[in-house]
Amino acid sequence: MKLSKKIAAVVLALVLAVAGAFVACSKGEKTPEEETAKVKVGYIFLHDENSTYDLNFINAAKEASEAAGVEYVLKTNIPEGNECYEAAADLVDQGCNIVCADSFGHEDYLIKAAKEFTDVQFCHATGTKAHTEGLSNYHNAFASIYEGRYLAGVAAGMKLNELKEAGKLKGSVPKMGYVGAYTYAEVISGYTSFYLGAKSVCADVIMDVKFTGSWYDETAEKEAAQALIDCGADLNSQHADSMGAPTACENAGIPDVSYNGSTVDACPNTFIVSSRINWAPYFTYVIESVQKGEAIKADWTGTIATGSVELTEVNEKAAAAGTQAKLDEVKAAIEAGTVHVFDTANITVDGKPFDSYMADVDTDPAYEKDTEAIKDGYFHESEYRSAPYFDANIDGITLLNTAF
Repeated sequence: MKLSKKIAAVVLALVLAVAGAFVACSKGEKTPEEETAKVKVGYIFLHDENSTYDLNFINAAKEASEAAGVEYVLKTNIPEGNECYEAAADLVDQGCNIVCADSFGHEDYLIKAAKEFTDVQFCHATGTKAHTEGLSNYHNAFASIYEGRYLAGVAAGMKLNELKEAGKLKGSVPKMGYVGAYTYAEVISGYTSFYLGAKSVCADVIMDVKFTGSWYDETAEKEAAQALIDCGADLNSQHADSMGAPTACENAGIPDVSYNGSTVDACPNTFIVSSRINWAPYFTYVIESVQKGEAIKADWTGTIATGSVELTEVNEKAAAAGTQAKLDEVKAAIEAGTVHVFDTANITVDGKPFDSYMADVDTDPAYEKDTEAIKDGYFHESEYRSAPYFDANIDGITLLNTAF
């Protein structure tokens, strides 16, 4: 008798569950099993773990995917050519309904895939065309890394002040060197914000920039860093992806501010701090959007507040005293909106005020300037699209080569 009652209770529970599901469906509501869509993410990287840039992406991809409990596939060393389209198509064949790529030159090939595989979401970091292409399944993302670079510049400026007070400058004024990959707005925005951060605490600083024409060329980056040191740089930084520049600084005993992660293990005596974009918040946002059936923004810009812009720990062995406290102070001011990186009061171009600037936001084939980017006393970077568009050549910075 007791067993029969138990069986009856189980049957009743099953009947109620089925009935509940039927009622939910009849009302158009989702059952718990339907509440989140199944997600499998494919990631395309320009290089592999040997590139600080790609390693930063790889770590974020793993972190976000594993935290969300979704399947993922990593494809490394995918060139900025049709190989990117082929990699994307292969990921779709493997069942990925989200495909992400990490390099600027991947964009056209990812767009090609997005137009073909319309039921898959394609997300591209550092690109510029999502807001003009108008595809519902193609999206761009970046972060306000200019704020992170500005903070890194503050740390650099404090180190220069220390060297100046100790009588250890190579020349009459503090001088920085900067290794850049290309003369793209992304790189120009980065080295300019770094310079302005340094200038905010070290008013007479100047900076030389040398380009390599490659995102990842360890030999070229090392040679460029050494050339900057030979030209009198008291401190170096970079927007390039190998250990070439930091290694040159360590070998020469020159303070270094790296990018995309700490280089303290390899350069314990010269590494000061590094800024980086943490891509995990964006990947998490994309995964959750697809799971919930929600639209992904065409342009997404991460900030300090979203956890997308970070600094590594300060290496006290190489940094000036008080660096961390100063960084905390300036970071709070940026978040409060009382400090703007591209404050026009701190910028001149050819000796003239920087009070108006038409930026190329829509990136048409002719690269025509289309958007006034200065208002309220500062240049509004990464607001009209996620990728940087600041490309002015400001006073205080000398370009040693411009072929790239």
